Amino acid sequence: MEWLPHHVVERILEITPVKPLVRFKAVSKQWKSTIECRMFQERQLKHRQQSGDHPDILMVSVALYFGGCTDPDMEPSAIESLRTLSFDFLSSDKIPTPWENDVFFVSRASCDGLACLYYPITSDGFGKDKFTGTCKPVWLYNSTEVGLENTTTSTCEVFDFSTNSWRYVTPPAPHCVTCHDPAFVDGSLYCFTDDSLETQILSLDLHTEAFQVISKVPFPKVRNDKMVISNLDNRLCVSTNKKFPNQDGFYQDIWSFNPENKTWDKIYSIDLLKTEGLDVNTQFAVIPLAVFDEAKKKKKKKKKKLLYYQIICYCLHG
Repeated sequence: MEWLPHHVVERILEITPVKPLVRFKAVSKQWKSTIECRMFQERQLKHRQQSGDHPDILMVSVALYFGGCTDPDMEPSAIESLRTLSFDFLSSDKIPTPWENDVFFVSRASCDGLACLYYPITSDGFGKDKFTGTCKPVWLYNSTEVGLENTTTSTCEVFDFSTNSWRYVTPPAPHCVTCHDPAFVDGSLYCFTDDSLETQILSLDLHTEAFQVISKVPFPKVRNDKMVISNLDNRLCVSTNKKFPNQDGFYQDIWSFNPENKTWDKIYSIDLLKTEGLDVNTQFAVIPLAVFDEAKKKKKKKKKKLLYYQIICYCLHG
């Protein structure tokens, strides 16, 4: 391609899958510099996301309990480590890891395909500063949980890759937070406040590292296990689990936040009775992960599917 202008070569490389790009870095110093440029990588990723031809991959941490899991704090009988699930090929693969007999949770947020693994702690967040492109693991926990006297604020620590250490965010979060993992959307992490009268949405801007309350939730105060916060199609969403009036069973409503006018729009209402055959506890809120758009992938008209998740203890009885 020496006869082509380099800006034309860049456009061709932008629509090239990642694996060939890794090999193409050996073609020349100019190609290597282009492919390793962050702006080029962002354009290439954006094209892949818009084209719909990238694989949908779910990564999970798997632990097995022989004889049944009777206690949430119970140690697992066996650890299968990490697995991936491909929705394009309906296949699952085990990921080799250098550790054994340890359970690492997988953060629900990922940044450009980069996943964050962590030990079980109060509230783990993972996101990217959209101005610098720096990924930031965040540890957010209530001050009382570490013996501090202040009962109205949360302590926040951000991992700094330049010093390979955690540092405190100041000023701290102005409210206590729930145990839900924060949701990452457009450069900020969002979580529920743990107030006695009403639940609000607290945001942490990963560039300025400043907190602010952005909105109240669109439903009355409920127990923590009845609500979840998530990112759906790059939109901040909250969900709540409710009981059907005058009949058995539960349903879940999902609202999407409009940042321009600070309002909530209900986008889904799920009858959880229809999930009972899938080993889902319908009394608790499930976590929406993604809207799986088969029409975009297969270039034909078809309904969208909502992918959801709930922590399940798989029990093996010998």
